Amino acid sequence: MDEVFANLNITDDEEEILEGQSIDEEEDEEYELCLVGNVLTKSVVHFPSMRRTLAEVWHPVGGISITDLGEKRILFRFYHEIDISRGILWFFNRHLVLLHRLEKGERLLQ
Repeated sequence: MDEVFANLNITDDEEEILEGQSIDEEEDEEYELCLVGNVLTKSVVHFPSMRRTLAEVWHPVGGISITDLGEKRILFRFYHEIDISRGILWFFNRHLVLLHRLEKGERLLQ
């Protein structure tokens, strides 16, 4: 094994700078088509029912992923720009659901 690595040499002209997206840019793109929702209620919210109901009501063209963030907060990830423009105010089971579109550079759990 040492013999294989003995002939390896890196010179300045062999170094190549790889440019790519930074972690922050990748994170921004990851949440580009996302809404964060907050259910305004003191009672328990049955997340599976909410996820199923809102997915059926919205019936998004590109699909949707709905994730429970805890503390009555929900992440709605859309896969097409047209789907995210459905509004920022919804009701589920007579409880107000406020939605906020994540902006570039904004952190998910702020």
